[in-house]
Amino acid sequence: QVQLVESGGGLVQPGGSLRLSCAASGTIFSFYSMGWYRQAPGKQRELVADITSRDDTNYGVSVKGRFTISRDNAKNTVTLQMNSLEPEDTAVYYCKIWTSGGVYWGQGTQVTVSS
Repeated sequence: QVQLVESGGGLVQPGGSLRLSCAASGTIFSFYSMGWYRQAPGKQRELVADITSRDDTNYGVSVKGRFTISRDNAKNTVTLQMNSLEPEDTAVYYCKIWTSGGVYWGQGTQVTVSS
């Protein structure tokens, strides 16, 4: 099994920055991709950013240019650097990993952007 531990969420003012981190542990025989999704109240979960084993990245349209995803294979972690945050970024952010054993989700971390 794979477990994901998320950290870095919190309250920030518009225009501010936050850094989310997700650490994976357990048995990972083959890594396909890892990334972040978010879900605001009453809305569907949407892609924020993900990164593949080849370091290919994919960003949601609303965050492209403001957020940057990166990974550290040695530490089994993925980091989401969020800059120029907007109130619309407020949501619960979930880490996801896709492996040969299946898809696993973190429990989520709250990000609130408000003045």
